[in-house]
Amino acid sequence: MKLLSALLVLIPGILLSQPLDPALLTKPLAESWPTYSGDYSGKRYSSLKQINQGNVRNLTLAWAARVTAGAGGGGGRGGFGFGGGGAPTIVGGEGTTDTGGGNGANIRASILEVNGTLYLSTPDNAWAVDARDGHELWHYFWKTKGGTHIGNRGLAMWGNWLYLETPDDYLVCLDAKTGKERWHKEIANFNQQYFSTMAPVVIGNHVLTGTGNDLDEPGYVTARDPETGDVQWTFYTVPMKKGDPGLETWGSLDGARHGAGNVWIPGTYDPETHYYIVGTGNPSPAYTNPPSRAGDDLYTCSIVAINVDTGKMAWYYQLNPHDTHDWDSTETPILIDGDFNGKPRKMVLHADRNGYFYTLDRITGEHLVTSKFAESVNWAKEINAKGQPVRDVSKDSTVPGSLVSPNNGGATNWPPPAYSPDTGLFYVPSNDAYAMYYLTETDPRGAMGLGGKEEDGLGSLGSFLTAIDYKTGKVAWRHRYPGTGGNLGNGMLTTAGRLLFAGDIAGNLVAYDPANGKILWHTRLGNVSNAPETYLLDGHQYILVAAGDTLYSFTLY
Repeated sequence: MKLLSALLVLIPGILLSQPLDPALLTKPLAESWPTYSGDYSGKRYSSLKQINQGNVRNLTLAWAARVTAGAGGGGGRGGFGFGGGGAPTIVGGEGTTDTGGGNGANIRASILEVNGTLYLSTPDNAWAVDARDGHELWHYFWKTKGGTHIGNRGLAMWGNWLYLETPDDYLVCLDAKTGKERWHKEIANFNQQYFSTMAPVVIGNHVLTGTGNDLDEPGYVTARDPETGDVQWTFYTVPMKKGDPGLETWGSLDGARHGAGNVWIPGTYDPETHYYIVGTGNPSPAYTNPPSRAGDDLYTCSIVAINVDTGKMAWYYQLNPHDTHDWDSTETPILIDGDFNGKPRKMVLHADRNGYFYTLDRITGEHLVTSKFAESVNWAKEINAKGQPVRDVSKDSTVPGSLVSPNNGGATNWPPPAYSPDTGLFYVPSNDAYAMYYLTETDPRGAMGLGGKEEDGLGSLGSFLTAIDYKTGKVAWRHRYPGTGGNLGNGMLTTAGRLLFAGDIAGNLVAYDPANGKILWHTRLGNVSNAPETYLLDGHQYILVAAGDTLYSFTLY
């Protein structure tokens, strides 16, 4: 393998200059990884099976490469000594701050693999890396105005162009061959405390973006022209004017207009209906109950289907009416075709931060299944006729304190779930954690954003890899992660080799049997920080994962 990698690095980068074929985005996941979830379905299921249950024990490290963020961050170093200080760093940006610099790179993003090149990002940074040996090709650094640098979910690609969201709310278009900036556009008002962590998604001739905000500004999805960055349409997740649908579920128009519902994780896309299906965030204020948000607070904590050509909502389903615990519903929805009650059906599967799993009809939004997937969940008193959990008001934040599960981090969160058509199971990292919620602002008019409460964590009954039967919502099996910490672990990958890859909370990358959770192979890397991925290059299948600032690529020995 070392000899092969050494020879390949000498081959001129003919493939590296090839653009992304748009047709690749509409096909099931195979040799490449061209978008956030690999393909539009969100399943993170690869048809590759060179690595399988029979040989996964022979999986070994092909290369490792560390990236360095910041204006001087060129020169990632490949695992066999390739690369080094020769890769150029291109500097852009509207600010003067090197917030993304130093040794703080933490790769949480999905990594694109297209034509032999890996494209990855952290806040304010993007890189191109050779997928054969990990040597760095170029590095782009954005000088920021500041803001929340909590993470970055990845890049999008269209032809020869890459798209990066920055924490200070710009969409940056880069030349994939050189890393040089083509243009940047403001996607949200930085002064209103928006911050942007989402991986953009390219669908047809639309680049879709979203933002986060922990104050009281409205959430929205925007479609832009991939060539120019000009706005094509904007969909707001809350009512913005009189007559808007959903306004009757708020206490006032002003409450709705400042009701949040931000979109900060990419959705999925159904080419048949042209629906972009995405989850929305929590209402605001998040923990108190002012008159301004009396009601269900549509369309927060919902799955919405947006016609990607028009920006109009086709249907919605609210997963968590009148949320009072900051349980965003932005977790990736997964689109599948399968059997339900003996008939073929097109469905959406979603495990929510609130601890409940849902199956919906993806054509109409009709509710099919609701069930708990975390055993400790105690905040709802019943499931109503629409399949929605009905909150127990005694589990809201109170002055003497309320014992609630899940905690603020949720029974699951942003790490991507996966689905295997081989088993019919949905896989998600989960956490059975408790916290005491104390109300610190008794006048709800005095609380904004995430204010008004104090949360004291009480520990966890365990963190798990949880497998769910979408037809019934029942947990098929749970694998408890080692240790007593309350972390979630990280995201999932399933393959046609009948393998399930995931990072656990002890820092291991693990291959499981997706049918029963049996461990087939593992290696300890430290902090596994993103969801594993796979690609095929030069006849070799690779498993790719990040741990902090380092990429690891594995293949068969």
